[in-house]
Amino acid sequence: MLRYQDLHSRSLSDPEGFWGEAAVGIDWVRRWDRVLDDSTPPLYRWFAGGLLNTCWNAVDRHVEAGRAEQAAILYDSPVTASKRTITYRELRDLVARFAGVLRGLGVEKGDRVIVYMPMVPEALVAMLACARLGAVHSVVFGGFAPHELATRINDAKPHVIVTASCGIEPGRVVAYKPMLDSAIEQATHKPARCVVLKRPQAEAVLHPGRDVDWDEAMAAATPADCVPVAATDPLYILYTSGTTGQPKGVVRDNGGHAVALKWTMEHFYGVKPGEVFWAASDVGWVVGHSYIVYAPLLHGCTTVVYEGKPVGTPDAGAFWRMIAEHRICTLFTAPTAFRAIKRDDPNALLLKQYDISSLRALFLAGERSDPDTLHWAEDHLKVPVIDHWWQTETGWPIAGNPLGLELFPVKYGSTCKPLPGWDIRVLGADGHPVKPGDIGSIVATLPLPPGTLPGLWQAEERFVRSYLSEFPGHYQTADAGFIDEDGYIFVMARTDDIINVAGHRLSTGAMEEVLAGHPDVAECAVIGVADDLKGQVPLGFVVLKAGVTKDHATICKEVVAKVRDEIGPVAAFKQAIVVERLPKTRSGKILRGTMQKIADSEPWKMPATIDDPVILSEIGEALHSIGYAKEKLAG
Repeated sequence: MLRYQDLHSRSLSDPEGFWGEAAVGIDWVRRWDRVLDDSTPPLYRWFAGGLLNTCWNAVDRHVEAGRAEQAAILYDSPVTASKRTITYRELRDLVARFAGVLRGLGVEKGDRVIVYMPMVPEALVAMLACARLGAVHSVVFGGFAPHELATRINDAKPHVIVTASCGIEPGRVVAYKPMLDSAIEQATHKPARCVVLKRPQAEAVLHPGRDVDWDEAMAAATPADCVPVAATDPLYILYTSGTTGQPKGVVRDNGGHAVALKWTMEHFYGVKPGEVFWAASDVGWVVGHSYIVYAPLLHGCTTVVYEGKPVGTPDAGAFWRMIAEHRICTLFTAPTAFRAIKRDDPNALLLKQYDISSLRALFLAGERSDPDTLHWAEDHLKVPVIDHWWQTETGWPIAGNPLGLELFPVKYGSTCKPLPGWDIRVLGADGHPVKPGDIGSIVATLPLPPGTLPGLWQAEERFVRSYLSEFPGHYQTADAGFIDEDGYIFVMARTDDIINVAGHRLSTGAMEEVLAGHPDVAECAVIGVADDLKGQVPLGFVVLKAGVTKDHATICKEVVAKVRDEIGPVAAFKQAIVVERLPKTRSGKILRGTMQKIADSEPWKMPATIDDPVILSEIGEALHSIGYAKEKLAG
């Protein structure tokens, strides 16, 4: 077996040979003319001239190859007390029929379809049906506010929107249809039709002439066959927040995406066809696109659609119940999920109720994994716990411990080494490489590997300006960190989370590691706040584990002392505050930038992706109590 170093070296010295061989794992209608089209740098295209269909590769070919009766999707919804198994044959038939629904509503190759759905199998069916027709889907996280949905409608200009009557959160039903109606009213672009999946938990009023009932449309539809598309044609648009407030539509192509994602399932995640792979995320985020929908199905695995939470549905044993019941071999989730489980069940007592012997590995990504959480997971799960790093823009991991190739010793705080295809450098402000161990901007040398973004939706100039202009010849990740002498990558913070304390560039992520190591701390965040003398000083927020009764002031003194001992006085870390919870996006990222603006009394905008807006008011009050956030919150 080729080991990591051989593959990584070859992927950089001979990318066309490397990815050309990987592409054999995909069915092609017509073979490509060139593996890499480098004729118009810094814009590159993979598998130019090739024709394929992503839906065929994810669904139909497995039916043809003997997996017809294997489970393709396991749906488990603790919030509705319902479960469902869909085989590959059943999935093919559902997808073909819904593709027929879309075609009957006028959707053809290249048209856009917005999918605004909860975590139900029909969301995957809608996405795959678009891919079947060569249409471009844009999934918007279910429950997004009308204004934010309207901006995406205006940008993508969908011919059809697919939605459901509601989503379900613990203790409440979120009606989607009124929000969709409001978004369409606000939008300048009006979709021709909307398909509505009626769920029993909420009614949906259909607009005559525009809205179509999912079940009725499916019953009347003629199934549609797969439409060949160019490898370079767009598969989907996924919007990510932009600094101007205008969302950026990250585009993913068909060919490079299929090749790269299938390759990662075996060589990175170490999963075999037929096994059950669970990415505990949502289809509204890139993890859901890549590792709930496309990668597991491209590889012939069984994927899991989970409509629930890591805690509260019903308790902190929810994940263990899922693993035991569905014999899941690999779990991929965000560190936030495990911090929540650790907070509610610090001694993992609920784990003892379940047989999780099927689990071979836990993968964490989406934000920085603090060593304390990694240790906790390792100690209790007794399997490799792999922190890996990637972005919406990249579509698949940039760096991680390659379980499918060669497992390296763990360095806590590091995402290990770059995956094959990735040439990662750390550059200083002058654009030159920094010494091993020194913090700088993490960049990837062009061309990026297949499966990454070839551009932004109808915004080529913005794509170049946002990602390719600061360090010519490189993709700017906007993450800061360092590479050590062994080639391990340490992603410390977003570039704007490196704070300047009296001329010293310090990582808030390093301080968070220290705080997370305190035995009473469940999760934490550190931000830089304005200081007249030092420019910026760090301020810590800590959420305590369930059952902690120790005096808050004592805990704050202890974490301050801990940072001083482990990082040094140079960090100027002198203040921490205990809060009930931290503001996060629905994908689990802590809103440090917004917290910093509140602390510094700067204007700020309510983030569209926030899980619960009330938390920001609580943070503002907490900051005000210690002398920050002096002006009235203007969110």
